[in-house]
Amino acid sequence: MLTNLYLVRHAHSVYTPDERGRPLSDRGLTDAAIVTELLKKEDISRVVSSPYRRAFQTVEGIARHINKDVEVMENFKERLLAGEPVGDFTAAITKVWEDYDFSWEGGESNRMAPQRGVAAVSQLLKDSPEENMVIGTHGNLMTLIINYFDVNCGFAFWKELAMPDIYKLSFEGEKFLHMRRLWS
Repeated sequence: MLTNLYLVRHAHSVYTPDERGRPLSDRGLTDAAIVTELLKKEDISRVVSSPYRRAFQTVEGIARHINKDVEVMENFKERLLAGEPVGDFTAAITKVWEDYDFSWEGGESNRMAPQRGVAAVSQLLKDSPEENMVIGTHGNLMTLIINYFDVNCGFAFWKELAMPDIYKLSFEGEKFLHMRRLWS
């Protein structure tokens, strides 16, 4: 039997400088309801999320549907690009994808950030084998986690992600088998 992880990139949010408290926009709330409807078909048994409000809000509907609490896991929070806001986001994010060991001051490199995300995935696979689990997270960290299992999913993959987006990763034990996109 397989273990399936449904990595969910959060829906559209209202920008605020408060990274942790940033809520979903009206459009994001509507899309989060669609995420719930899609995941209702997947026999979900567990829901975990980044501590960031927008990720939590995106997956809380499926948690309510299965009558479970959303489990908050710090390791699924978004990668920290830099300690301070960057002037040119596109240039800053391109640089870290071009050099996996490079990090902006106070930020995480592409080599550092997925370590915590992959460790959290590994723990879920050990703790809940043969279950279907939803993980509410963020685009960059989600791509870095997926990239760990499939090196073909890199910067171009990240640029093509929707908001929200859902990828189902299937495992036998801790062995990655395949991935399928659910959001369209």
